[in-house]
Amino acid sequence: MVVFKDTLAFRTTGEGMILDLTARVEECVARSGIGDGIVSCFAEGATAALTVLEFEDGLLEDLPAMLERIAPKGIDYAHHRTWNDGNGHSHIRASLIGPDITLPVRNGTMVRGKWQHIIFLELDVRPTRDRNVHLTVLGE
Repeated sequence: MVVFKDTLAFRTTGEGMILDLTARVEECVARSGIGDGIVSCFAEGATAALTVLEFEDGLLEDLPAMLERIAPKGIDYAHHRTWNDGNGHSHIRASLIGPDITLPVRNGTMVRGKWQHIIFLELDVRPTRDRNVHLTVLGE
């Protein structure tokens, strides 16, 4: 079995930023030389998340709206009382979506549906963040 590792590093520009990482992950899979296996993607940080979603304007509006309904910003969170940093909702939202995804690799290509894109969500309240998404391609 071969293990290929890479890290996608980037800076976000505030809460609600949504990035399509699909092309960058596909490029990593191609560079790995692995024909069949899996690619694992992990977002470093407790207020970041990864998901698979169609990257289109309607859903880019619907996703943050859904998060606001489930874990609203304007309510009291115990986290705020502990740390006084105003991002309790960010942690809850990240835990609901999750920090990682895994996709199959077949014939040297990541397997996904036509509209399935790998999406990074910045959920923290800071104006900028340096983020890392760690990629591991395993296979043969």
